[in-house]
Amino acid sequence: MGAPSVSALFTQRVVIGVGEMGVSNNPSITLSTYALGSCIGVIAYDPVTQAGGLLHLMLPDSSISPAKALSQPAMFADTGLPMLFRALTGIKGDPARLRLFLLGGASVLGGSDSFKIGERNIKATNDYLARMRLPVRYTALGGTINRTVHLNIGTGGITMKTPNGDDSFSLAG
Repeated sequence: MGAPSVSALFTQRVVIGVGEMGVSNNPSITLSTYALGSCIGVIAYDPVTQAGGLLHLMLPDSSISPAKALSQPAMFADTGLPMLFRALTGIKGDPARLRLFLLGGASVLGGSDSFKIGERNIKATNDYLARMRLPVRYTALGGTINRTVHLNIGTGGITMKTPNGDDSFSLAG
């Protein structure tokens, strides 16, 4: 196997929890979020400046809890998405160059989700991105499985883990 690379020794994982968001332009950072079910993970990456972000939104619309939206805007699609893109712009991410990957929105309760939160989260996210004219490069939406994802800021590489196995994507090329 050999010795690990120097950069691998200094890689730092930042975990983004439910209703949280993180951005970075530090190439030794990996942004990760775990067990996306009905929640949506939004990854945005600018390959020129190596600025990336990860949003783990939980609900489509902040009007159900305006007070919660003020204290935790990343929890909702309508407040979290604008916050993600503002934060990326603040670290030199250019909206015109952003490459997006969406995942989650599953019905993990096996069809008994009468609120259809996953479907509503997908719609709210896609509607916002369409209004902002931000094209999505990859998706892993819907279904009945949870997903875990890792974004390597230095490479733009994404690893998605599901009960069915792992997938890799790149937002750099």
